Amino acid sequence: LSSGPSEEVAAELAKVSPRLTEADAFIVVTPEYNHSFPASLKTLIDWHNTQWQAKPVGFVSYGGLSGGLRSVEQLRQVFAELHAVTVRDSVSFHNCWGQFDETGALKEPEAATLAAKTLLDQLTWWGKALSEARSRTPYGS
Repeated sequence: LSSGPSEEVAAELAKVSPRLTEADAFIVVTPEYNHSFPASLKTLIDWHNTQWQAKPVGFVSYGGLSGGLRSVEQLRQVFAELHAVTVRDSVSFHNCWGQFDETGALKEPEAATLAAKTLLDQLTWWGKALSEARSRTPYGS
């Protein structure tokens, strides 16, 4: 049993803390791993508890047939527990290995571009609204 990340991992996680504290919104990019999200992402999320509070989180996922959406559904529950707000729409890449060409460009970018615009519009709205609310009344006070 582990009591937490090693000293080396903890030092790397701590480097991210100021950036998360300053951010007004987040986009989490995740693969689907065994019908869930990777342990390294869970470690990052759990290490930074208060940095997520009263901030919006959007998702970009990728994987096989489900496009990583099973990982996103589980992440929604995790972020709810941390008092973050997850936006409804996301960007997902189903069977992602066939969607990109040899240069890394999407072969058919229209659907992903529309999904990304929707996600960013929602994230921007929530980011501004929650930032204004936190400035008026600090969360948890």
